[in-house]
Amino acid sequence: MKKEKIKVLFVCIHNSARSQMAEAFLKKYAPEKFDVESAGLEPRKLNPLAVEAMKEMDIDISGNKVKSVFDLFKTEKKYDFVITVCDESSGEKCPVFPGKSVRLNWDFDDPSALKGSSEEKLIKTRMIRDLIKEKITQFINVIN
Repeated sequence: MKKEKIKVLFVCIHNSARSQMAEAFLKKYAPEKFDVESAGLEPRKLNPLAVEAMKEMDIDISGNKVKSVFDLFKTEKKYDFVITVCDESSGEKCPVFPGKSVRLNWDFDDPSALKGSSEEKLIKTRMIRDLIKEKITQFINVIN
């Protein structure tokens, strides 16, 4: 009998960087265990620094679509975990999905709010990427 995958939704403000990176890492490291999506409260285009930082890890998110969390909410899809990857006050704006989902908040800096030169912003985006990767690895280990 085939075991049902654990459904995970990552949410951030724009669905342009943090939630996209989290989704990509979980898909790469545990595709057999998780059905994963990401969405944003105010979707914008993909952050080119996030795309570049992920490409350095041999993960291409350049073709990913940005999605609205409210559009997903309207589908009444159920998730086992809804994980906000933005600051907690922004995460509280996320709708409550039907069913019994566990809500978690992982607070990562927003790459779109970074200051400095392009190179400085890329360095900081890499740091955020690495923190997200570490958190995803911990999450997989806890769930296993």
